[in-house]
Parts: sequence; structure tokens; C-alpha cells
Amino acid sequence: MEEAFIKTPLGIAKITGNENGIASIIVLNSDVPLTTIIPEVLEDAVYQLHEYFKEERKVFNLTLNPEGTSFQKKVWKALKDIPYGKTISYMDLSKTLGDPKAIRAVAAANGKNPLWIVVPCHRVIGSDGSLTGYAGGLHRKKWLLELESPSKQQSLF
Repeated sequence: MEEAFIKTPLGIAKITGNENGIASIIVLNSDVPLTTIIPEVLEDAVYQLHEYFKEERKVFNLTLNPEGTSFQKKVWKALKDIPYGKTISYMDLSKTLGDPKAIRAVAAANGKNPLWIVVPCHRVIGSDGSLTGYAGGLHRKKWLLELESPSKQQSLF
């Protein structure tokens, strides 16, 4: 498994994968040395993430190969269908998957998403519109939603 550490506006991201696809993209809460030579199998992921942060990419085109249960993979696949700039509640996601009673299991699978940003778990919010749990931290979730917002918050200064 190849890996790369890249700088993003939200911290250092660790990307892992091989010829079968990208296995994980996680944001770290600590500093580690950045990768100077990106492994070839990770180049597209690095390039597309940089485009995303420059607001030049709204949809990722990567071969993904995350590890997880069949249920987790089903949830992660549904997350990919949430459009850029839109949000969905955990309840609505559960309904989309065919079982509104599975909301806790859906939320747990959402929290185990190993593909930060590419599988947009940050687009899932509470039914009341609140920013609920996010493995990368609520400050990052808020930042990502603001980046994707069709109406940017105006600064007074």
C-alpha cells in the first residue's frame, strides 16, 4: 500500500492506496513530514484534492477501494450521491437506504468513512439543520460546507 502526506487548508491529509484504488484519505490532527515524491497510484487523488480546495472540482473521478462491511460500503456509496453544495439529514439518508429505523447504524457508518471529502460525509447534518458529529472535527465540517455553499458568507471587514 502506497501513502502520501499532503498539505490542505484543513491540515495534513494522509492518502493511501494501490493499483486497486484509493483505500483512505484522512485528515490528521498532527504535523508529519510532507511527501516530496507522490507515488504514481496516488497522483490523481492528490491532483483532484488540490482542485477541490481551489474550488475547481465538484465531483471526484477516482477508483476507490475502501475497507469496510457491506453495510458501510452501501452507506458510503449513498454519500457519493449527495451533490456538491447540498446537505442531507441522517434521517433522510436512512430513508434513502430503505430503512428509516437504521438511522444510528447509518450515522455510525458515516462516521467510519475512510475517504475524507471524496465520499462527502461532511454533507450529512442533523434533522434540525445542526452540524452534528464529524470525525474530522466540527470546525472542518463547517469549513467544508462553507466552501461548497452556493451563497458564500460575506465578510464585514
